[in-house]
Amino acid sequence: MTAAPAHPLFSLNQMTVKQLSLPELVEACAESGVRHIGTWREPVQAYGVDKAARLLRDAGLHVTTHCRGGFLTAVEDGARRAAVDDNKRAVDEAATLGTDVLVLVSGGLPEGSCDLAGARERIADGIAEIAPYAEERGVRLAVEPLHPMYAADRCAVSTLGQALDIAERFPAEQVGVCVDTYHVWWDERVPAQIARAGAAGRIATFQLADWVTPLPAGVLNGRGQLGDGVIDLAGWWRCVREAGYTGPVEVELFNDGLWARDGREVLRETVSRFGALAEPH
Repeated sequence: MTAAPAHPLFSLNQMTVKQLSLPELVEACAESGVRHIGTWREPVQAYGVDKAARLLRDAGLHVTTHCRGGFLTAVEDGARRAAVDDNKRAVDEAATLGTDVLVLVSGGLPEGSCDLAGARERIADGIAEIAPYAEERGVRLAVEPLHPMYAADRCAVSTLGQALDIAERFPAEQVGVCVDTYHVWWDERVPAQIARAGAAGRIATFQLADWVTPLPAGVLNGRGQLGDGVIDLAGWWRCVREAGYTGPVEVELFNDGLWARDGREVLRETVSRFGALAEPH
């Protein structure tokens, strides 16, 4: 029996229920009335990009984002060229899947380097090579700032202000930003930066995840289920809405505990938590 439709703005990031295969995910979304999903490159590639696009299209699922491009901080020319070429492939995948947003996790410090400013310049240089290619294919790049604990190994862009400083070097239709509560909730400057991003039409996507303490070992997979942590998720949603963002809201949870459970059960729980969060709005 098909469940009542999920909130119309709810989007399920594929990694939230990574234990489900893509066909299982499509079935589970139909059961829970989910109409939007965010995809990830590795499982989509494993299934086949063209095949995945047909599956999602036939199911009536709208792809809100494709993740992830980026990792643009290499110094050596061959590695930099390989990264740019891989990002162009990610753009092609996004276009095939029918989404207009490719999220960038920009890359951390090269081995042996302490130069964060230099890493950010290489990120901007890489985006300069990718952005026109993406625009031609109807895809917009979304620079995602990650929590500072990831600056060394994953993303030298740690604040929304830094992400906007990079994005604003390019036309808004080419490069925007991804606002993810898990990564920015701690920063008192973010409301002003969200207003800045909204005024310039730079909010490409908005993602929800909670922050739970104590953080588990291996913090990468410590994103909390909605309502299990300390983030004012409703407040942040209100903030981006007031800045002009009215698109789908994507729930992206990396959580070993959730992945150990039945994926359909996790999806139903997430839909319910999202609905409760959205009710006052």
